[in-house]
Amino acid sequence: MESPQTSSNLREKAVKSVIWTAIESWGRQAISLVVFFILARLLSPENFGLIALAYIFIEFVQIFVDQGFSVAIIQRQEIDAEHLDTAFWTTLGISILLTVLSIAGAGLVADLLKQPQLIPIIQYLSISFTLSGLSSVQQAVLERRFAFKSLAIRSLLAVIIGGIVGVVMAFFNFGVWSLVGQQISSSLVQVLVLWRVSDWRPGFKFSVIHAKELFTFGINISAFNIINFFNRRSDDLLIGYFLGLVALGYYSVAYKLLLVMMQVLITTTTKVALPIFSRLQGEPERLLNAFYSATQFTSLLVFPVFLCVPALAPEFIKVFFGEQWIQSIPVLQVLSLIGPVHLIFFYNNSVILALGKPSWRLWIQVINTVTNVVGFALAVKWGIVAVASAYVIRGYLILPISLLAINKLVKMSLTNYLRLYIVPFVASGVMIGTILITKYFFGKFIEAWMLLIISLLLGISIYIFVLSVISPKLFRQLLDLARTLNIKITKKA
Repeated sequence: MESPQTSSNLREKAVKSVIWTAIESWGRQAISLVVFFILARLLSPENFGLIALAYIFIEFVQIFVDQGFSVAIIQRQEIDAEHLDTAFWTTLGISILLTVLSIAGAGLVADLLKQPQLIPIIQYLSISFTLSGLSSVQQAVLERRFAFKSLAIRSLLAVIIGGIVGVVMAFFNFGVWSLVGQQISSSLVQVLVLWRVSDWRPGFKFSVIHAKELFTFGINISAFNIINFFNRRSDDLLIGYFLGLVALGYYSVAYKLLLVMMQVLITTTTKVALPIFSRLQGEPERLLNAFYSATQFTSLLVFPVFLCVPALAPEFIKVFFGEQWIQSIPVLQVLSLIGPVHLIFFYNNSVILALGKPSWRLWIQVINTVTNVVGFALAVKWGIVAVASAYVIRGYLILPISLLAINKLVKMSLTNYLRLYIVPFVASGVMIGTILITKYFFGKFIEAWMLLIISLLLGISIYIFVLSVISPKLFRQLLDLARTLNIKITKKA
């Protein structure tokens, strides 16, 4: 049992970690979105489709760089220097080998995807494998120490410099190479900053025993990541292969916006959840309470944002991307409905890993992947909106499996758990109704940008009001949390 002082320290670390993770996530995504808007107006859907196709290969190979060692380092309650040294040299060696093999095999990949212009793109992007090998253990060490301030600095500098490189190259008509340059420069900056802010340095040691310990846990993580790759990227592969680069470009832009929302609203807190839940693995009651609190407070942001996207997507795309991206609108409207499901899955996965059950998450992901691939394969002949619909429907159909797994681990009450979502769901429903009414009465008389602003302001105001009326206690808790975060940020400043 932890002492009150230890518990207080953990709570303090959690609050600080959430603050800096939020600064990193929101700051990085804000900058990234600005860059994305600019590039979307300078580049064609075909350029985005080509880079999305290249990243299918890059992301698959990237899985084998880390071997799940970084998650194993974070999850272990006790870590030795030999664990870190062994993980670093193993990861670096594998990453260099993968870089060489990818450069040599780029032609084969391009032939399989029937896109010869992919060859030099894949070869240059393969450099990122070695850069990842130099940074993955460093990042895991900092996350384990709750050094999220250093990680935030790293990410913000990387996205700024990478964005500048990409935009400048796009202005000088480098086309798809603007996106390649953006990625490589960003990865390089991340490595340089990580090694500057971290005081950990690898020793020249390698332990077979420690490697086996890391590998035993990491193999499940790697297997999960492989399966998750097919779960996430099989849609891109099928669209690119059967419908072409332009269709993939429209789909990838909509999916990119989905990922940005997930990163800002969900990953920010779930990134901190794993080390926090891991520290509480010996105290089931405290773990369950932490799980409930994190889930409910995050849902207060996730539900209104994701559920109002279908109503505002037409104005948003026209204002920020331009008329050439109109075909992305229905895809974004459908994909946004998966947001609440991802919230549940992300926190459930954090609990499963924290309690040392990576194999459970693996089997859930196997089911995810099989149903996704089958759904995509059946839907692709009807177009990109059908593929997006298959993704969302599948998510809701298999959600009970994840809930059953969590129930078995932490013995939660399903009724109490589902009650957590009633308030944000009802308040979001009223918010959406307000937005739709606003669009109905003013949509024909004002410009898209003005309609977007008015709808957002009215919708947010109504959401806050409804939240304060139907659940004043929860609203006060949210205000208290906001004040706490504001005080912490003010002190940091």
